[in-house]
Amino acid sequence: MHYIRLDLQFFAGEKTEKATPKKRQETRRKGQVAKSADVNTAILLLSVFFTLMVFGGFLLDRILAFLKHSFTQYVSITPTEQSVQQVFIELSLEAAIVLAPIMIVALIAGVVANLMQVGFLFSTESIHMKLSKLDPIQGFKRIYSIRALVELIKSILKIVIVGGVTFAILWFRIEDILSLPQKTVGAALIILAKLTVQMGLFAGGALLFLSFLDYLYQRFDYEKNIRMSKQDIKDEYKKTEGDPLIKSKIKQKQREMAMSRMMQEVPNADVIITNPTHYAIALKYDESKMDAPFVVAKGVDFIAQRIKEIGAEYEITTIENRPLARALYAGTEIGDAIPEEYFKAVAEILAYVYRLKEKV
Repeated sequence: MHYIRLDLQFFAGEKTEKATPKKRQETRRKGQVAKSADVNTAILLLSVFFTLMVFGGFLLDRILAFLKHSFTQYVSITPTEQSVQQVFIELSLEAAIVLAPIMIVALIAGVVANLMQVGFLFSTESIHMKLSKLDPIQGFKRIYSIRALVELIKSILKIVIVGGVTFAILWFRIEDILSLPQKTVGAALIILAKLTVQMGLFAGGALLFLSFLDYLYQRFDYEKNIRMSKQDIKDEYKKTEGDPLIKSKIKQKQREMAMSRMMQEVPNADVIITNPTHYAIALKYDESKMDAPFVVAKGVDFIAQRIKEIGAEYEITTIENRPLARALYAGTEIGDAIPEEYFKAVAEILAYVYRLKEKV
């Protein structure tokens, strides 16, 4: 029996269950999400090289104009404090104009790549200083782990595939490359620029394919790391919904309080209608509250017996009427007026009670 109990406790502690929505929210709040850095790199690379392909002509014209202006204007300038400052401002402005399209596209690509994977998320939890990160034993575990092996395989795949793609492009364009010495400087630069953009786009496409596979792995690893044991789910339920034992005690206490309030109203009743042993309904007629008699207390078995005892203690008239007692118990709640179909029967009982009181 001890072995069985220990085995059950062991299996209960295994993290085999999917994470609950609450656990997912908590891990997301801490900055722990399924995210692949390779997706950001691939989208950024493709965006930058696509921008170079689209705005390449504009950038080339700006660079050539800048070089021409530099060799014709700046060479003849006398180096003074004012002239050097002027040249620095012009160089900075020209560099900003050339780099602005690339930087803007890179910024947008980085934001879009993150939004695609995790949506909008701001968390400072991951940058908090934790002494556990300085633990050398944990550090060795991270180095020699399955995740580290996967990262190594990913790095090798990236080198092989991206290197293979760029080599294939160079191989197919070998004739253009070999003819570069025969070209003018401008023509050679154009060929090299086109070749660079082409290699960048194809390498970015290959990296995007690898990043998709990496994202699937990161999602699988994330789901595995946030798994919960059956005991974890029970503990979370207790925290969110409350301990079932405590909840049952609270409900029991509420029932006891309601019962106590109901019993306090029995002495105010005009009549108690019984089954006679199983049901008891205490009724009162008060024109200032309702147009019809209403239920001040009701119960079966032990509660019915208690209602009759209190009624006897306060000399409340008890009338036996089995069908009426059962019907009123089933069709009314405490504080409800009696249904219209029972007006006549209850009126006759109340009239009888009032006549008894007048005789007394």
